[in-house]
Amino acid sequence: MAACMVLATTRADVNGVVRRRLDARKASFAPMDVAVAETGMEHGGITPVGLPAGWPILIDAAVVAAGDVVIGSGLRRSKLVLPGDALADLPGAEVIEGLANPTG
Repeated sequence: MAACMVLATTRADVNGVVRRRLDARKASFAPMDVAVAETGMEHGGITPVGLPAGWPILIDAAVVAAGDVVIGSGLRRSKLVLPGDALADLPGAEVIEGLANPTG
């Protein structure tokens, strides 16, 4: 399991960058019930803050450079606003250039 932080206007390169970084043959998004059970957070509100120990947090460099970002709070009905570069200080965080590609 790992978390990926990318801008809303991009898509994580799960089958390329993420798969190689995790040294996995195949990578995919966890089913909703598994993600909720593993994190103890609500679907739609899962946040990198407070993830289980040992989970890598892969952060696209554009998130770190974005200024303030809005992320989940663990609850679907609320969000957190914080500087994108603060995410790089989370345990297990790794900033990766090119983790995400623009959509559209």
